[in-house]
Amino acid sequence: MARVREARVSKPISGGIKERVPLSRDRVLAGAITVADAGGIGALTIRTLAQELGVKPMSVYHYVANKDEIIDGIVDLVYAEIDLPLPGADWRQEMRRRAGSARQVLAKHPWATPLLQSRLNPGPSTLRHHNAFIATLRAAGFSVQQTAHAFALIDSYIFGFALSENALPIHGPDSVADTASSMMEQFFDAEAYPALLEFTMEHIMKPDYDFGEEFDYGLDLILDGLAQALANNGGEPPTRQPLTPSKPARARSKTPGG
Repeated sequence: MARVREARVSKPISGGIKERVPLSRDRVLAGAITVADAGGIGALTIRTLAQELGVKPMSVYHYVANKDEIIDGIVDLVYAEIDLPLPGADWRQEMRRRAGSARQVLAKHPWATPLLQSRLNPGPSTLRHHNAFIATLRAAGFSVQQTAHAFALIDSYIFGFALSENALPIHGPDSVADTASSMMEQFFDAEAYPALLEFTMEHIMKPDYDFGEEFDYGLDLILDGLAQALANNGGEPPTRQPLTPSKPARARSKTPGG
C-alpha cells in the first residue's frame, strides 16, 4: 500500500533557521479561521488556505475533503470559544454570561454569525454547547416548550445584534460624531426628517454614545420576559439528570404455554 506523505510547513525560529512543522487537521482549521478573519468566508478557498499554511493545495486534502468540511470544523471551533452556561446555577446569570461571551466571539469572527445555525454536520463543541444551554433552562424549571421559546429568542437576539454591530460604519464611541456629522450634511433634510434629526442630535451625537450598550438593555428585556413567563406557568420541577430517549422494550421470546 502506498504511503501518504505527511505535509510539513515551515515555521521560522531564532537565527533564521526554519523548523519543519507537521501539517495536521487542527493546523488546517486554525489556518482557515485566520483566512476567514482576514477576508471573510468568501476569501476562504483551498488555494488561499494552502497559501496561508505554506503548502500545496493537494496537501490540504489529506486532512479535509472539501470546503464544506472546513466550514463545519471552523464553526465548531467558534462554538468552542463561547462560554458554556452551567446547569444548576442561576439561569439568568448563566444566560447573560453566555450571551456576552458569544457577542465577543462573534465580534472577533464576524463571518461566523450567519453560519452558526447552518451546519448539517455539527461538531462536538456545537453539540456540547446546545446541550448545556438546554440543560441550564431545564434545570431552572423551564418546560421543553418554554426552553424552545427561550432558545429562539436569545440566540436570534445575539446573532442579530452581532450582525448589526459588525455592519455599522461606526466603530466605537470615538467615531460616532464624525460619521453622524458626515451623514447629516449629505442626507438629512431637517424639514423632511425631523424625528430622525431629533434622534440623531439628542441621542447618537452625545459624547458618550455607544451602540454596544444597547445589547444589555435588550437582553434584560428578553430575560425579564422569560422570567415572567416561567413564573406565570409555574415552571416544572428542576431536571436533575439529562433526559435520555427511552429504550424500546425487548420482545419476549414465545415459549409453549407462555
